[in-house]
Amino acid sequence: MGSEAVISKADVEATIASFTKLDASGDKRAMNKLARRLGKEQPALLQFAAATRPEHGETTWEAAVFYGTLVWAMFDRARGKRLPRLTETNIAAAGTLVDEELGKVEGLAERPIHERTAAALEEGQPHIYAKLKELIEEDVREAAMTSECASVIFRPTQVIVEAFDAAVEGRRPGEHMGPVVREQPKVGRNDPCPCGSGHKFKKCHGLAA
Repeated sequence: MGSEAVISKADVEATIASFTKLDASGDKRAMNKLARRLGKEQPALLQFAAATRPEHGETTWEAAVFYGTLVWAMFDRARGKRLPRLTETNIAAAGTLVDEELGKVEGLAERPIHERTAAALEEGQPHIYAKLKELIEEDVREAAMTSECASVIFRPTQVIVEAFDAAVEGRRPGEHMGPVVREQPKVGRNDPCPCGSGHKFKKCHGLAA
């Protein structure tokens, strides 16, 4: 893995600080704006997190969405508009890899919930994993989340980390969300208007642009 694909500790900590500030402010407008953006940019992520809802209920679903959003925000802070949109295929492949790596770990079920991961997975995004393990341990210890809930959501959270990591590095690319590619070069304000009038663009169709 290239070092540019690893999300830095500074970006992880800055994301946590931002979420903590947002939560403390109670700014519903900002929260809704974040939720709308996530729904627009990463619908497959939300659908994946929602898979926990039928069997495990609202509380677990909300926790899965929160942790998935947190992972997205960490990658988004570091990559910005270069962050690909995850697809169902991308996430499914990530799930297969995560399950394979977790399956190699002896005594996984006997470990504390926040330690139920694999070294091969942590090596890819060490700073994200360190923070996730810290948060899950804290949430369970302080009864902000039940052990049952934590045991359900940690696996899909790891899948989302792997999916973004693979998309960013290009192992399993997601959908590009960069600027729209124009079929024709952009017309400058002082260029001839493409309508053929002979006028400058800014004096012709550029007036309506």
